[in-house]
Amino acid sequence: TTKCIKRQAILGVQGFAFQQSPHLQQQQRNLSLHEYMSIGLLKEAGVCVPEGKVASSPDEAYSVAKEIGTKDLVVKAQVLAGGRGKGTFEGGLKGGVKIVYSPEEARDISSQMIGRKLYTKQTGEQGRICNQVFICERRYPRREYYFAITMERSFQGPVLIGSSQGGVNIEDVAAENPDAIVKEPIDIMDGIKMEQAIATKMGFPAALIGDAAANIIKLYNVFMKYDASMLEINPMVEDASGQVMCMDAKINFDSNAAYRQKKVFDMQDWTQEDARDRQAAKADLNYIGLDGSIGCLVNGAGLAMATMDIIKLHGGTPANFLDVGGGATAHQVMEAFKLITSDRKVQAILVNIFGGIMRCDIIAQGIIMAVTDLDLKIPIVVRLQGSRVDDAKALIAASPLKLLACDDLDEAARMVVKLSEIVSLAQEAHVDISFQLPL
Repeated sequence: TTKCIKRQAILGVQGFAFQQSPHLQQQQRNLSLHEYMSIGLLKEAGVCVPEGKVASSPDEAYSVAKEIGTKDLVVKAQVLAGGRGKGTFEGGLKGGVKIVYSPEEARDISSQMIGRKLYTKQTGEQGRICNQVFICERRYPRREYYFAITMERSFQGPVLIGSSQGGVNIEDVAAENPDAIVKEPIDIMDGIKMEQAIATKMGFPAALIGDAAANIIKLYNVFMKYDASMLEINPMVEDASGQVMCMDAKINFDSNAAYRQKKVFDMQDWTQEDARDRQAAKADLNYIGLDGSIGCLVNGAGLAMATMDIIKLHGGTPANFLDVGGGATAHQVMEAFKLITSDRKVQAILVNIFGGIMRCDIIAQGIIMAVTDLDLKIPIVVRLQGSRVDDAKALIAASPLKLLACDDLDEAARMVVKLSEIVSLAQEAHVDISFQLPL
């Protein structure tokens, strides 16, 4: 998801590249589907795609290969990570995209992919499990093109992006030859028109412009129908038979549309997600793990990012983005603490709540319950302001727990950074520490 957001930032629109802050890039969340699922949505919409099916076992891969009925096949590992073509599987198989020439070979290659982790630059040392392979017919392209649709904030709508240079990393094209990329904003009220379908600008031969434009319009309709945030075809090809085809598909969907896109969101493969992401989704929390040592529990995305910024300002590093929202319950606060403390790197926690819709006493109840039930030993700095704040402070003061209250955000950030440093030094020295109030 973050890679796609960065790709949007690099490409820009109408000649203007925009650069989002790292926190904003992290905070934006989208659903990604496996390639075979995205291809299935395109096929339903009448877009020209290669014939193919998914297989969950080597024997099923053999049956699918026989059913397709051609000797030229491609076996593609289904993992939600980029760079699979250059990745390495557990067991030593190089590459997550393999060309095979028989059902037997499809079965053999699939047996080296299914049930094994694939390691790529994107996955790092954790890797991603491959539970399925997509087996499709192989096509021989005469020419390869790049096509994508993204949402562009400066235009406040979707933008078509195309290039005659497909099948390669589009970021490299943007850096080395930006004139090779064409863009066309679309007014969502008027919809897409045939003359906006950029097939001519992408360099399709005159005889294929109609077919290419028709496919592009269908892709736009898929993008709008399913509340996508990005749709990427790389490559879109003119094959040896003179047909325009979408050989690959990556689609990201706006998570805010989950309530009206049940079909798409029911497809989510949770085996490809971090366990903490699954836990956060179950508790209806907006959580993103980061690499720091200071846990953050905040209400509101804007305040959460500001909290992360002020921690960074004072020399600390946030361990997470966590927005409990405006209507959190004590149970959700409990789940939030479980999420934060499941990260062993966390050495201190800052709770920063501004109670507008959210009641501070509810947060206080959740904090007390979490610290008691989870037997937390790390220092927790609590900054509460707003609705029912006096009740919240009374609850915290009456509890026997070592919660460090602080009304000033700047001072709270300084305090949590210092406490994190103390815990870190103690861990390095292999000594145990405990905090007594007042400090």
